[in-house]
Amino acid sequence: MKLFNLKTIAALVASMAVFSGSANAEISLRFGYEAPRSDTQHAAAKKFDELLKEKTKGEIKLKLFPDSTLGNAQTMISGVRGGTIDLEMSGSPNFTGLVPKLNVIDIPFIFKERAHAYKVLDGEIGQGLLKELEAQGLKGLAFWDVGFREFSNSKYTVTKPEDIKGLKVRTNQNPMYIQAFTLLGGNPVPMPLAELYTALETRAVDAQEHPIGIFWSSKLYEVQKFISLTNHGYTPLIVVMNKAKFDSLSPELQQTLLDSAKEAGQFQRELNEKNEKEIIEKLRKAGVEVTEQVDQAPFKAIIEADVRKAFVDKHGDELVKQIDALAQ
Repeated sequence: MKLFNLKTIAALVASMAVFSGSANAEISLRFGYEAPRSDTQHAAAKKFDELLKEKTKGEIKLKLFPDSTLGNAQTMISGVRGGTIDLEMSGSPNFTGLVPKLNVIDIPFIFKERAHAYKVLDGEIGQGLLKELEAQGLKGLAFWDVGFREFSNSKYTVTKPEDIKGLKVRTNQNPMYIQAFTLLGGNPVPMPLAELYTALETRAVDAQEHPIGIFWSSKLYEVQKFISLTNHGYTPLIVVMNKAKFDSLSPELQQTLLDSAKEAGQFQRELNEKNEKEIIEKLRKAGVEVTEQVDQAPFKAIIEADVRKAFVDKHGDELVKQIDALAQ
């Protein structure tokens, strides 16, 4: 009888171990984003998933929802905060309503080059900004890449500020960009990326400003035949996770998520830099006029000081000075 009981107990323990292992293998996280499958954001999301599966031996896997399947950026951010979506990524301007200090990233011309932006975002400044998202129920995992923003329109070549006057320009809802294009004489029209193609096609708006990778992957070249590489601002992606969900994981799994997110972000940055020249040639073959050499000085003269002042008046000049110092 004792032997039978011992065998029974052993069998129960073994089955519980198998069940426990099976449960651990089923941490499936829903990850939403606006970009289409053809964009490097999707490639980076797949890389993120691969890294997590490898490093956790299958304990964590991602379910990917590209192309605004789970809604626009604001809808998904709300979903992550509420716990109906586990992870989301979108451009930093979409988070400035929750953490207004993030607007510092969107000050036109604040980043001199990619290396400057990466130094800021991956260092103390960027990590401090991610930390502020926690009070809003979000865990910032890493900064990925949208890129330097370029200006396109359906009417004519743009090389100077006067060319923008009177154009209806799609922007995101960030006040930095709304103010900048108002100063340039344009008429800013904030709207989600998912609505942009149709708005351009129907001429509800004349122009838009996105990094060239988004311009290509979202097929905006089909409805915009002029693009000028103005590099007027740099936008990172922010990958966020529901903070309660993140906190519920073991410290080891938390660190794996952070490390894998950073590694996938580096993968995407390198992919974007590699692809840019190739995309320019593809655009030209598609009939788009690409103006590569644009004098930034007259644009800066009109918008930089006023937009910086608007940020400093609200938040002080400490962050701006720290970012400027890292450009040296």
